[in-house]
Amino acid sequence: MAADILGFIGKWKASGGAERANYQLFLAELCDVLQVPRPDPSVPDDARNAYVYEKAVTFRHGDGTTSAGRIDLYRRGSFVLEAKQGTERPEKPALALTPAKATKKGTATRNTKGWDDAMVRARGQAEQYARALPAGEGRPPFVVVVDVGHTIELFSEFSRTGGAYVPFPDSLGNCVRLADLAREDVRERLRAVWLDPLSLDPTRASAEVTREVASHLAHLARSLEAAAHPSWDPQNVAGFLMRCLFTMFAEDVGLLPAGCLTRLLDEERERPDVLALLLADLWDTMKTGGFSPVLRAKVLRINGALFAERTVPPLTREQVDLLREASRADWRSVEPAIFGVLLERALDPRERHALGAHFTPRTTSSASCSPP
Repeated sequence: MAADILGFIGKWKASGGAERANYQLFLAELCDVLQVPRPDPSVPDDARNAYVYEKAVTFRHGDGTTSAGRIDLYRRGSFVLEAKQGTERPEKPALALTPAKATKKGTATRNTKGWDDAMVRARGQAEQYARALPAGEGRPPFVVVVDVGHTIELFSEFSRTGGAYVPFPDSLGNCVRLADLAREDVRERLRAVWLDPLSLDPTRASAEVTREVASHLAHLARSLEAAAHPSWDPQNVAGFLMRCLFTMFAEDVGLLPAGCLTRLLDEERERPDVLALLLADLWDTMKTGGFSPVLRAKVLRINGALFAERTVPPLTREQVDLLREASRADWRSVEPAIFGVLLERALDPRERHALGAHFTPRTTSSASCSPP
């Protein structure tokens, strides 16, 4: 399979300037590389054309008139794809008297303003097609813009309710270059665009992580309540849990060395009393910033009153295990804005059933594919 992928990349890298002649073959072979089905033949009953080239759409204008359009590649419930093909800059002749070879420019010469503008227009055209689809089709979660043999740009709108399509997964990573197809993670992402696009919805990932973390928090809160330490009222418990939450978040987003808390919990699982002292020392350093003997690394100063109090309740090994499980979650998918909701519901027995029900999804900004 690796040879097939490299062969595909090498073959199409040399193409250019012939969008209409090349795009269907390119996309068919791309499907093979991604190990997804090739498009189906079109049939007379357009309602049955769920995955086809040249899907017919009707534009309805404000003056009551209509016009026809065709989507280069359409997959119902997945994407509208608009294909173009630019060309590379022609090589300069060796001698000034030697005429330059005539080349097809296709959409435009790549990595020029004209090419950038053409790709932006292609995105707008694809979005118009998505809006023009019959109501029964539903809006697809993805718009895909392809420069044949060069780039694949992804834009998403997971609510499918008429919102704006935005770069996916973000403005830095939405442009897949031909050579990137050699990476399995890139092919897996594109495969999901074809076969299970909603699995890429970051709000779903956030919800799953939130529910996972919330379950551990609820168990831990119940365990701390059951221990009934005389000096630990709900406010003390809340402060302790919030410090744990923030530290787990900080190690996953780069505010602390990667995995530092998880390793600490693993290493001191059998010594909860020692762990309590080490956590208190770490939080004391996070309050002021500087070198942490616990992590053997410098840490940033955390503003605010979160670490003004640094005490840790007496912990059991079972409670440490609950913290370990929570720390293994991908906290990059958990928004800081929901920490308060998680905490409140973890501490309130009447609200624990609703843990994980609320989160704030991320937003992304608009961008187009540009040179690295």
